[in-house]
Amino acid sequence: MAATLSRGTWFASAVIALGLLLPSLTQQGTRIVTVGLALFILLPVLRVMLMLVAFLRARDFPLTAVAALVLAIIGLSVAVGSLSAHHRF
Repeated sequence: MAATLSRGTWFASAVIALGLLLPSLTQQGTRIVTVGLALFILLPVLRVMLMLVAFLRARDFPLTAVAALVLAIIGLSVAVGSLSAHHRF
């Protein structure tokens, strides 16, 4: 799991670096940087998902429930954030 997260961090960093280099060549640089930042945001979510699977395989049901609760909270936060962005409360 650590190797996956490390590779993900390097990959996201490379995407951001590419996006920072491209504005002088094209207008797509900002979009590429945004994708890199999204990857950084998704890495902790990936970690929680991997931990959920690991706890489930180990039959550690209390920690499985905690990981599932964390994912539910993240999902709810994304849904509320998306809803509020569209409706401008």
